[in-house]
Amino acid sequence: MYRTMYCGELRPSHIGQKVTLAGWVHRQRDHGGVTFIDLRDRSGVVQIVGNPEVPGAAMIREARVEWVLQVTGVVRRRPEGAENPNLPTGEVEVEVLECEALNPAKPLPFVVNKDEDVDENVRLKYRYLDLRRERMQRNLLLRHRVVKFIRDYLDQQGFIEVETPILFKTTPEGARDYLVPSRVHPGCFYALPQSPQQLKQLLMVAGVDRYFQIARCFRDEDLRGDRQPEFTQLDLEMSFVHRDDVLNMVEGLFTAMLPVVAPHKKLLASPWPKLSYTEALERFGTDKPDLRFGMELYNVSDIFASSGFMVFQNTLKAGGVIKCIVVPGCAEYTRKEVDDLTSFAKEQGAKGLATLALTAEGVKGTAQKFITPKETAALRERTGAGEGDLILFVADQKPVANKTLSALR
Repeated sequence: MYRTMYCGELRPSHIGQKVTLAGWVHRQRDHGGVTFIDLRDRSGVVQIVGNPEVPGAAMIREARVEWVLQVTGVVRRRPEGAENPNLPTGEVEVEVLECEALNPAKPLPFVVNKDEDVDENVRLKYRYLDLRRERMQRNLLLRHRVVKFIRDYLDQQGFIEVETPILFKTTPEGARDYLVPSRVHPGCFYALPQSPQQLKQLLMVAGVDRYFQIARCFRDEDLRGDRQPEFTQLDLEMSFVHRDDVLNMVEGLFTAMLPVVAPHKKLLASPWPKLSYTEALERFGTDKPDLRFGMELYNVSDIFASSGFMVFQNTLKAGGVIKCIVVPGCAEYTRKEVDDLTSFAKEQGAKGLATLALTAEGVKGTAQKFITPKETAALRERTGAGEGDLILFVADQKPVANKTLSALR
């Protein structure tokens, strides 16, 4: 038997028991003859103590980081003052009786026991080492818990999990297909599914009524930050329902999931706020806004309909809009900081950026001499801007104004 329990399971209730553990050397420390090792497995880390007078503990002194060890010893309480409150096993340690090196390790291409930045190509080349890191182990466990919860929840809601074919025919989707040549039919190819769309619709025709699948999808497209050649999605379909029935089902799933898989996180609102596509673009400039903070976009074209500011007037005559955001507490931005924002706005396609700073001394900014007190008062009322705030304006065609202010936001 390689082990009698996992490293992370040891507690004060096990004191005095003889245990056998197996895992990787997370850290090794030599304190004047007594050697300490943090032994790690999937469940966590426990401290191992090797005393020089114990013959079976000799291997502890030779072991290095990421060696695979099998350790047999007795669980002891840590000396007073040596407890580690940051570890679930921090009250106990294992005093070694026997130790065997199951697999010595060569020098590693990167550090496994610290969360340091590592070149992505190196991580992928040594993926088996990358997955040993604590952050990656947490990610795998979180993914497992999410998928398990989805299956249990949807089962309770009357859904049936059906695996649809991976070898399918090409269908019009948003990207190119991956093609797989057929040995049985020379010159013919299968296509890997970009989504199970047609297949799940056939299941509805077949009377399955409520289907779901943790579906693997394949899309041959250029690599970007939000694109992957293969990915996993929750795919579901329901018969005899309206749009809101589907929305409520998904909202119920994620609302119930959060306290179970991520109890430290809280929903910003329940029920979830709903935005139309048009409203999202008008208020935030994007169809995927971050709602964790305000800084909404305001259309102030009507306020400046009779403005003497030629930039605003020319924009309105050309069918454009004047939109703005309020940046709280940034009225004292320096000229350089404002210039940096203006350069960024131009990179997004805008012609420029007008600013209005509401300071204790009065109104300042690049648009200050073109905006009347009446217009300033209307801006304050419309946007809720107050003393200490900075207002950023973009005067352009609506798509450009939305894109620029969304990026600035």
